[in-house]
Amino acid sequence: MTQESNVLQFVPFNSFLDGGFWHKLSDNKLNHYGLDESIKPLTAWYYNGDSTGMPCRMNLEYTAFDNVGPPARCFRAHGNLYNKNTLDSFKEADKKQLLEELGSEIWKAVTTGSAITDPSKLSQFVLLAFADLKKYHYYFWFAFPAICPKTDFTLVKKPSKLSDKFSTEQISQLIDSYNNFQNSLKEYVGYFIIVEDTNTLIIDQLENTQKYLDDGKKVLFGFADPSTVESHPGWPLRNYLSLISYHWCKQLNNKVDIICFRYVSQAGIHNIGHSLYLTVNISTMSDIQDIPKCVGWEKNERQKLGPRFVNLSSSMDPSRLAESAVDLNLKLMRWRLLPELDLDVISQTKCLLLGAGTLGCNVARCLLGWGVRNITFIDNGRVSYSNPVRQTLFVFNDCKETAGGLLKAEAAADSLKKIFPGVNATGVNISIPMPGHTITDGAIKQTKDDIETLEKLVSAHDAIFLLLDTRESRWLPTLMAASKQKTVICAALGFDTFLVMRHGNQSYTDTGTSNVNIPLSQPIPGNHLGCYFCNDVVAPGDSTRDRTLDQQCTVSRPGMSFIASALAVELLVSLLQHKDKQTAPADTGVNDEINTECSLGLVPHQIRGFLSRYQQIMPASRAFDKCTACSKTVVQAYKDGGIEFLLKAFNEPHYLEDLTGLTLMHQETADAEVWDFDDEEEFSSMDTQ
Repeated sequence: MTQESNVLQFVPFNSFLDGGFWHKLSDNKLNHYGLDESIKPLTAWYYNGDSTGMPCRMNLEYTAFDNVGPPARCFRAHGNLYNKNTLDSFKEADKKQLLEELGSEIWKAVTTGSAITDPSKLSQFVLLAFADLKKYHYYFWFAFPAICPKTDFTLVKKPSKLSDKFSTEQISQLIDSYNNFQNSLKEYVGYFIIVEDTNTLIIDQLENTQKYLDDGKKVLFGFADPSTVESHPGWPLRNYLSLISYHWCKQLNNKVDIICFRYVSQAGIHNIGHSLYLTVNISTMSDIQDIPKCVGWEKNERQKLGPRFVNLSSSMDPSRLAESAVDLNLKLMRWRLLPELDLDVISQTKCLLLGAGTLGCNVARCLLGWGVRNITFIDNGRVSYSNPVRQTLFVFNDCKETAGGLLKAEAAADSLKKIFPGVNATGVNISIPMPGHTITDGAIKQTKDDIETLEKLVSAHDAIFLLLDTRESRWLPTLMAASKQKTVICAALGFDTFLVMRHGNQSYTDTGTSNVNIPLSQPIPGNHLGCYFCNDVVAPGDSTRDRTLDQQCTVSRPGMSFIASALAVELLVSLLQHKDKQTAPADTGVNDEINTECSLGLVPHQIRGFLSRYQQIMPASRAFDKCTACSKTVVQAYKDGGIEFLLKAFNEPHYLEDLTGLTLMHQETADAEVWDFDDEEEFSSMDTQ
């Protein structure tokens, strides 16, 4: 053999990563790492039983992050993950430094001897990565650091097969000894020694090497060889030779016998005869003062030094992609801006939207953006030709598909699923009975069915959005929600004004309402706030009777619904993030201080907007003990009387006013003594002040 031809060459590792690894990396990036670029430990494994033609593989699975043991008959490798936040930082990372840092750790394990007691320290790797979680594109580059000796390791003679060096009986003996040795350990070890003792081959731990050498025994150094190339050993031998050269070079007379242990087992037949037997010239490395040079960056598919790229977007379920993308947008908020943001409480909130019109469509879209997964629409209308331009969940085909158009609630739910398949969206087509709208005998059964359905839906949801056209249509849902203490968000539109408010969550006792006196200087607690009807001194009635078309419809500036819908959803989310949830006190914006009880800021009672002036105010009002919708009297009457109470409220114009005491209050006001002044007296009075 010439000097050049006898230089020992090694088959480098090829990284093999399954899809589960990238899924786990994506999950960790979103839920744990965030912007943290610090080193993350990984565990990989390699195998010495592959068939001829297979590459020398380093395998990483989804378990790589969990420090679990390798699969059966496989060997552990330790790694460092450097996951970068941007593609530029991935490209600009100092590859030489990363390789040298891990190489110095391996060299330290060699010089201190810790690699003798734990040989897995010889097989380590670096993974430099960048994960583009919007596109599911992954850029990565592996390095398997190998220490370079002062002079190349050379072969004394050509490699030979183990079957050429040992008899059949010795090979069988070696197989039994190998199995007994590995099975006696917690997990398989990739480095060991073979001792020849009176024609008996014994496999033992590397840490007993010195004892055997001192006893004059012949020691062969074995390792689990992942290479399947007939004439070249695998990459793990490089650092193994450095360890041998550092500690035992002189005792071995600068020459070491290596067994590249390749163990193939098929149909119960074990074979190691194809394993390589090498005799290698080595030189001592114990006199090296500085950290030796390291090599080991993996070549890419073009067999050039450079990173690799994998695109998993086409292989992943589109529904899962959409769900992960929605989560990504939200979780990005927590990385820098709102680490305390509780996304789980938002996604788990079940929202009932009463009304699938302009407000309902926009509220649903905004809820999707916040990651809400359960949305139910209630509406009894159909999609008309005037709807799609204003109501964002509908298109022209929804109007012409069936006579009169598709049912709004069902069409809105189907549209949400098309936008985001992961949403649990349902449409329910019912009419909501209303005060002032008489229920005829023929309609009583249907009305009862609608009431029962509505009551079940209110009970099954956490947040109720009142997004209906008329004032009186909000009465029954308000009453039901008050009786069940549900979160209610109400949004109403005028031509250039809007109202967004949360209803108070009143808790009633046997002694009366919770609405006791609160000092005016203090914020009103959530359980003392009023509902949509608390400022009324008359019961809701038929607001569409004797009205022209423009008075019957909600005629608003087009931008109003987007503003009000967004504020309605943001109000709910802020309420969910407040430590007191529904009982959060009402912020009015009077003070400059931002509410520190909620990570998102203020949690008002009402937001009243005036688009003509581009102005918003945040008033707060107390619950009214004579409210026709949420007062204790009405809630208790509803609980006691059920459908009979409701029929009276629908059919008898003054029933609610009589029940709550509003009628008596009106009479007392009318009977009160009024002092009249004529113009002359009034001006005279003012002049004297």
